[in-house]
Amino acid sequence: MNKLRLMLYPGLKFKRWVFVIISGVILISLGVSMALNLNELNLLRYEVIGFLLVLAGIYVVGLGIRRMIISIYDALLPDKNAELIELLYQERYRKKGPKIVVVGGGTGLSTMLRGIKKFTNNITAIVTVADDGGSSGALRDELGILPPGDIRNCLVALADTEPLMEKLFQYRFSDGEDLKGHSFGNLFIATMTEVLGDFDKAVKESSKVLAIKGQVLPSTLEDVRLSARLKSGELIKGESQIPKVEGKIEEVFINPENSKPLPEALTAIKEADAIILGPGSLYTSLLPNLLVKELSKGIKSSKALKLYICNVMTQFGETDDYTVSDHVQTLYDHVGDDIIDYVLVNNEEVDSDLLLKYAKEGAKPVEIDWDKLEELNIEVIEESLINQLDLVRHNPDKLAKVIIDLILERR
Repeated sequence: MNKLRLMLYPGLKFKRWVFVIISGVILISLGVSMALNLNELNLLRYEVIGFLLVLAGIYVVGLGIRRMIISIYDALLPDKNAELIELLYQERYRKKGPKIVVVGGGTGLSTMLRGIKKFTNNITAIVTVADDGGSSGALRDELGILPPGDIRNCLVALADTEPLMEKLFQYRFSDGEDLKGHSFGNLFIATMTEVLGDFDKAVKESSKVLAIKGQVLPSTLEDVRLSARLKSGELIKGESQIPKVEGKIEEVFINPENSKPLPEALTAIKEADAIILGPGSLYTSLLPNLLVKELSKGIKSSKALKLYICNVMTQFGETDDYTVSDHVQTLYDHVGDDIIDYVLVNNEEVDSDLLLKYAKEGAKPVEIDWDKLEELNIEVIEESLINQLDLVRHNPDKLAKVIIDLILERR
């Protein structure tokens, strides 16, 4: 009843057409009554009048329904950038889409989410909370909350809201002694955490504000810290410090090592049709999630399609000179060789000008070393997957199409 009462609020242009429809129904009822009851008197004139009333009533009902739909259309789509029927079809289609769990962090994960959300609403993003640099690190140290940056990026990527809201959440202050370097979205999540007293609740409420498709979950609610041990034996503490130090990484680990995941994350993994690892920084975005032991255990025991999306370019300080098999072997070394079924790689050549730009930063395209990949007994899928503008990034639409096609083929 409350919902019906809301529909009668002034300004919706709804009540008038309800009354028109009711009037049409009354005309139809009156016409039918005259045509049936007076037929016994054999009064043709009344039969004709009854018939005309029925026709008039049908017209009035149709007019009322049509105008009511137009009122709803105007309310939902004031700019008329999409057809209502198309919008309803897309929403119904996405609600029935496959259940996909994505694991990682950074810009790579949020880029992929922008493509996947066009195919399904059933998305769970499990995001690292090991970040300790930049705005997220500052808020973490000053307020004692989990770092919101990677979660903010995923929320914005899955948002179904006005472009202005997205710009607002991604806006980064350039002035102000205390505000400089902070993004509004990070401050918003931090404020919600203070108000609600719980980081998880803050993320959920922020999800409502942005009307996101699916859900975004931190991989754990514990204050995890990432460390790396180099092949030289040197120990590096802090996610933000790892890429800054020269030397090959031997392993990364989190503290506390027995951090617990959210129950919702484990449920999503158990019910998933597909689990996607990456793309994103191998050591600092992806592995911090998989080092939450119950998460990786749940992924390994899942019967879902398990796909690792390898980065297009090597990353200075993390994966210098790494091939595709090096990326896969690193996953195996940390969490076991049953964590993925497929690895997806890009086979599109990178523009020469961009190659020079990346070379200055110590990065190059990740080589597909087929022989070693065959030894690892991993199935490789190669596709053209990238955008080449100022940077080499995965194309969200190309990436999403390959993922969805693979899920449907597996089904």
